[in-house]
Amino acid sequence: MNRERAKAQVLEGVISVIVNAALFAVKFWAGMVTGSIALVADAWHTLSDSLSSIFIVFSARLSSRKPDKEHPFGHGRWDQVSAIFIAFLLGIIAYEFLTGSIERFQNRESVTYGTLAIVITVVSIVVKELLAQYAFYIGRKTDNVIVKADGWHHRSDSLSSVIVLIGIIVSRIATQFWWMDSILGMFCALAIFYAAYQIMKESITKLLGEEPEQDLIDNIIIEAQKIYDDDLKFHHFHLHDYITQKELTLHIMLDKDMTIENGHKVATGIENMILEKFNMIATIHVEPLD
Repeated sequence: MNRERAKAQVLEGVISVIVNAALFAVKFWAGMVTGSIALVADAWHTLSDSLSSIFIVFSARLSSRKPDKEHPFGHGRWDQVSAIFIAFLLGIIAYEFLTGSIERFQNRESVTYGTLAIVITVVSIVVKELLAQYAFYIGRKTDNVIVKADGWHHRSDSLSSVIVLIGIIVSRIATQFWWMDSILGMFCALAIFYAAYQIMKESITKLLGEEPEQDLIDNIIIEAQKIYDDDLKFHHFHLHDYITQKELTLHIMLDKDMTIENGHKVATGIENMILEKFNMIATIHVEPLD
């Protein structure tokens, strides 16, 4: 992980921790005052963002460590490991609030919301969406998966607060909806489950490995043909993403009468081009063109 990427990740994480901790305190207080499980669940959803952001800060430090003998490709995949742990914690939190909401629904418990709940919920929606936009910006700028995941975490919290706000307004207008708080608590729990699923899915996909996109393959072939006029044949592309370092392996087919020295020059030239233009370390296997 380069220095700029690590700094951006740490900054996003620190800002997120501070803002989310403040939001959690206010929302939790409002939930306890009103006796609303939906507001309390929404508060814990917000706090889960702080927990994930703490992991983001620590992950940045671990991921930025230089390659060593035991880890020659660096430590960049700590981001994915941290994200999986975050998803696991979110799943536990979601389960607790889902079961609590179902129990409250079965007991026919209701909540009377006040103006305080509306004001705090509106503030939460605005602040969380601003945090989401900031995380998405940093994620795009640095191509950082875990920061993008944190952005979706903020976005899910904002959406769950929107659901809570709608429920508050409906329950104030029509008092017969005694079950509104329980239903909102279930929706919040499902939102947390979905955030956990998305984070887990993306992280595991990165760890297992992905097929190179066709656009990348096409662009490499185009750039290689600018260097060599020969009709080069490419196949067997494999991309190994270690986050801080990307390794690309591929096969090229050359004239079978070409000397080993010339074949080596062609392969080395393409490897250097890939490193310069695509920031990937390439390893090329040469085969005879039959």
